Amino acid sequence: MRSISRRTVLAATAGAVAAPTATAAAADATTAPSAGRQAASGPNPVLRTDLLTRVTPRNNWLVTAVAIRYAHRIDLRGGTVPPTAFQVRATVGGQTAARTVTRVYSNASAEVDDRSHPGRPGDHLIVELDPNDSNARASGTTDPLPLDRAYSVRQVADVRTPEGEPVLKAGPFAHRNDDVITPVVDDFAAGSFTDSAGFELDFRLYQPAGFIRNPQTRARYPLVITLHGGGEVADNNMTQLTSNRIAVTFAKPERQRRNPAFVLSPQIPLPRPMDGPDGTDWTDTKVQAALIELIDTFVREHSGNVDTDRLYLVGLSSGGRGIYSLLAKRPEVFAAALPTAGWGDAATMDRITHIPIWADHSVDDPIVPYREGRFGNPGTWTLMNALETAGARVSRGEWANDLPKAEFEARSRALLRQARASRSHVLFTSYTAGTTPVNPHLSWAQTYENDVVIDWLFAQSR
Repeated sequence: MRSISRRTVLAATAGAVAAPTATAAAADATTAPSAGRQAASGPNPVLRTDLLTRVTPRNNWLVTAVAIRYAHRIDLRGGTVPPTAFQVRATVGGQTAARTVTRVYSNASAEVDDRSHPGRPGDHLIVELDPNDSNARASGTTDPLPLDRAYSVRQVADVRTPEGEPVLKAGPFAHRNDDVITPVVDDFAAGSFTDSAGFELDFRLYQPAGFIRNPQTRARYPLVITLHGGGEVADNNMTQLTSNRIAVTFAKPERQRRNPAFVLSPQIPLPRPMDGPDGTDWTDTKVQAALIELIDTFVREHSGNVDTDRLYLVGLSSGGRGIYSLLAKRPEVFAAALPTAGWGDAATMDRITHIPIWADHSVDDPIVPYREGRFGNPGTWTLMNALETAGARVSRGEWANDLPKAEFEARSRALLRQARASRSHVLFTSYTAGTTPVNPHLSWAQTYENDVVIDWLFAQSR
């Protein structure tokens, strides 16, 4: 697995794997006018091969492309590379099988180009792979799969310009991947925290670009704390980022451009602590004490740069349970929360009626039942009723969880208008039975892709 780095912000430090700079490329073009033609028609050695992975909303962590770096710039001169020109095979879990190549194009860096007509001249060739391949996963049930040198890629047909001039020649040798690159995830630094009782929590931390460029800045940023579900309890300090998009969604470049923020993602260690009042992880006495101390310590150590009026809790499943528990214990600390598919103690809801909450849950959730919840504590529907009884106005909406993104967000926008009209700061989205993809418990797949909800969160302040 590649080392943790800030590839986006500190690209200058990644010279060993990055594409030549535009200045260098311009200089080459100026000093050697024939370089492009020589690179197109002559040998172009492969320098390295990297896997490109992606954390996806529904299928978790997948290998979605291979990036091949060449010694010289590739210019297809308007041409395209047929997917059949390359063969890719993956050895995962002791089994070797082909991956399906979907698109191939040149690029200036080891990055997937999501445009409909991708690519630009550069020293990388991007070989995109079908994410629906059965062997596309980058992790097993819990831990990352050992992917170093697990993939081989071979060019089996010549690549030519539209005029027929050779650009890259096919060959008998396959290249194995040197490294694994996961955009956004690689931008989280890895750390750990030992509390005053000696209990240790691993965590990953995303730091906003403005803070990294100038740690002495007087700018103050929100802090988003993400609480993973029970399936991500592990000792790898990775799964809390890659098993779902709960943390990635707040650190992706387009969101950070709109809402720069610190993102703190702790991970509960093994063996699984089960001392909480209802046998869950984030309510475990040791875990919760360490989490509270971690948050307090982080805010204190970054007192000049954390906006203490904009601390947000985000969590799913047992992470949602952790949110309801933490809000009740620290009701004056957090500005807002997004609990998904959670459950909690209805008797404590009177303590948090002032806190903006947008909760969601699938009606047919079999793991954490919508009404009954888990371990004797009720689910979201019952908690929202308890909040209402305690004096909070709750705005409710129900729709399918498999709607297209635009329609899904339109429904969310309408619910938000309803909440504002009634001066409600508690919103509750229910997902109609049979509409949550993969598994009815996974109601969060659309939550963290929903810009309406995330915009709402960042608009909240104590």
